[in-house]
Amino acid sequence: MNSLALKDASPKEVAEQLAEAHDPEWIRSMMALLDQALQKSPLDRLITLWKLSGTEAGQLFGVSRQAISQWLETGPPIDRLAAIAALGDATDILARRLKRERIPVVVRRPAASTGNRSLIELATEGQYEQVLAAVRSMFDLRRVQP
Repeated sequence: MNSLALKDASPKEVAEQLAEAHDPEWIRSMMALLDQALQKSPLDRLITLWKLSGTEAGQLFGVSRQAISQWLETGPPIDRLAAIAALGDATDILARRLKRERIPVVVRRPAASTGNRSLIELATEGQYEQVLAAVRSMFDLRRVQP
């Protein structure tokens, strides 16, 4: 499909042609890149992929939903950038490794490796680096023994 035909095609037609032409991993990578291109910020991507309400997003950072709305418009305060970066990195890994619709389930499911807490609970407790470490651990194939 050339760029002119792509421009005139419906999203469904483009999706069907991509699905026929590429393997699922390529399509997941393309979706992740489109997400990044369309999202205004790592915080916006986190909220979108984790399917967080404004209230839930505020709870992750100990602020109100109004503060989150303001952060989305003007950017978060400097002292929150490390937390957002850690959660953004975790989100990127999840987006590369999971089907998009599974991410909200995974971040809400308690796991033994996180002390029977979910990733959202860890983040709400301010343990942002532990969230990133837990996500990295989920996909660390070195821990799987032959």
